[in-house]
Amino acid sequence: MRYAIARAGLEPRPVPGDTADVLALFDDARGCEKFAQRVLRFSPGRSRAREEPARDEVLYVLGGRAELTLGEERVEVGEGTGLFVAPGMAWSVECRSPFECLSVLVRDPRPAARPRGLVDLAAESRRSATAARQFTLGVGPEAGCASVTQFLGFVPPGRAPDHYHHYDEVLYILAGEGVVHIGGEQAPLAPGVAVHLPSRLVHCLENTGAGELQLLGVFCPAGSPAEAYYPDGTAAVYPQES
Repeated sequence: MRYAIARAGLEPRPVPGDTADVLALFDDARGCEKFAQRVLRFSPGRSRAREEPARDEVLYVLGGRAELTLGEERVEVGEGTGLFVAPGMAWSVECRSPFECLSVLVRDPRPAARPRGLVDLAAESRRSATAARQFTLGVGPEAGCASVTQFLGFVPPGRAPDHYHHYDEVLYILAGEGVVHIGGEQAPLAPGVAVHLPSRLVHCLENTGAGELQLLGVFCPAGSPAEAYYPDGTAAVYPQES
């Protein structure tokens, strides 16, 4: 299936003169025009500075701890941290052990309210979506990034009805097991699998395991992860927060 890809078996690209290598997931070469989704892996030491002159960068720490230099500021980050880096802001990583993060580059970004933002997704309260699914919000407009919304999704066992969104989305499976259903095709979901869901693509993520299926999503334009529509165009409803 062209909408799902597993990082296992993909070849990372070392960055010359740097402590990092890059594992490309979805980008325009794989039909994803709005985003470039990749895993950045840093070896111990201090990386070179990197910056994107014309694209927003939204990061999520997958593992390890590091000190990030964002412009003139230094911050300590660990697993579960979401970060926003505006176009033109240089950043670098210093770590004592391997450090890994998921990066999503956003083409044609909206003007940023702030040059950088940081969110501890694990500390955010869960909110309700359709079919008993939940989410916590990460980087988005409140963190200075007007282009996208980043979120952690929690999918209980079972299969929800087929649906679609009005936004383009890239997902990365963090934990659990399942199947993505699109157009009569299926692809397995497991940690390290990435999924690209273009706007209005009817799909369903099924959790086939005994525990939660956990994923990290980024979508554009920014909004609510609970926004969804059934194939007939009817808006999906979800429990209202008290």
